Amino acid sequence: MPRILGIDPGSRKTGFGIIEIDGKKIKHVINGRLMVGDGEFADRLRQIFEGLTDLIERYQPDMMAIEKVFLHKNADSALKLGQARGAAICAAVSQQLTVSEYTATQIKKAVVGNGHANKAQIQYMMSVILSLPESPEEDAADALACALTHAHHSAIGGSQSKLPAGMRTTRRGGRYSR
Repeated sequence: MPRILGIDPGSRKTGFGIIEIDGKKIKHVINGRLMVGDGEFADRLRQIFEGLTDLIERYQPDMMAIEKVFLHKNADSALKLGQARGAAICAAVSQQLTVSEYTATQIKKAVVGNGHANKAQIQYMMSVILSLPESPEEDAADALACALTHAHHSAIGGSQSKLPAGMRTTRRGGRYSR
């Protein structure tokens, strides 16, 4: 049964969530967030790397899905987010995990059906889809949603897309559009 580690990167809070795929069933393994605080930035990156490395060693996921960087209004924030993503990706590849990346819009569309869904909608859908007793924290819900998106977009559990390469299911003029 493949396990997918989802990551919602952040330079102060990095959300994580692990799901397991058993055929068409999706099982929740764990979710949470790494709180790295306000210390020196290089030390926060080390904490992200070490925290995720420990998580990977404990739970043995087979692959990782991570949210892509989106454009911030503040360039400094975007750079720090990119560096936090880099620390997370390095933790995964140092443990021989494959890494897939998804935009926030792809993730929201996959789990809510709306690419502009808000945080509360993602939290709610994660609690429903994974039968959680309560809604996960925002960062953890985003990480679980990222893992679920990977499960839906990949061949895991036999759910590989039947569309030709480069096609999407948005209907416009013909059967499928490019």
